[in-house]
Amino acid sequence: MRVSHLIATFFCVGHLRPAPGTWGSLAALPAAWVLHVLGGPILLALGVALSFTLGVWATSQETKGKDDHDPSEIVIDEVAGQWLALLPVSIGATHAGVDMLALWPGWVTAFVAFRLFDILKPGPIGWADRRNDPLGVMLDDIFAGIAAALCVMAGAAISHGLLGA
Repeated sequence: MRVSHLIATFFCVGHLRPAPGTWGSLAALPAAWVLHVLGGPILLALGVALSFTLGVWATSQETKGKDDHDPSEIVIDEVAGQWLALLPVSIGATHAGVDMLALWPGWVTAFVAFRLFDILKPGPIGWADRRNDPLGVMLDDIFAGIAAALCVMAGAAISHGLLGA
C-alpha cells in the first residue's frame, strides 16, 4: 500500500461505509486528544499544518489521472478540518488547566458544526470545493474547520457568560 493512500485515507478509515467523511471526522477526535496530551494546542496546531500539507500531496497523488478530484475515501481533509475545529477546545483546556475531555460540550459543538459546514458548504467552503483540485479538497475542510472553531468560541463565550452582564 502506498504512503499517499495511507495518508489520504487516514490509515484506511476512509474506506469505512457509509459516510466516510463522518468516519474520518470521528477518527480525528481521539487523534486530536493524543496530540493535545502530548503537546497541547501547539502540537495540535502543528498537526493541522502537517495534515494539510501532507493532505495536498497525498490527494494529488491519489487523484492523478482520475476524473474524480475528491473521491469519498480521501478523508485527510476531514481530519485537518476537525483538528482545526477542536483547536479552541485545546486552548481552553490548557488555559483552564483541565483535561481536554472535561470540555466535552466543545467537542460536541466542534464535531457537529464541522460536519454541518462540511456537508452544506456555504460561502467560501463551497468555493474551495468547486476548485476541483487537491488544494480545493483540503481548503474546503480548512474553511469548514475555521467556521466550526468560531462556533466553538461563540458557544464558549455564551456558556461562560463572556457576552452577558
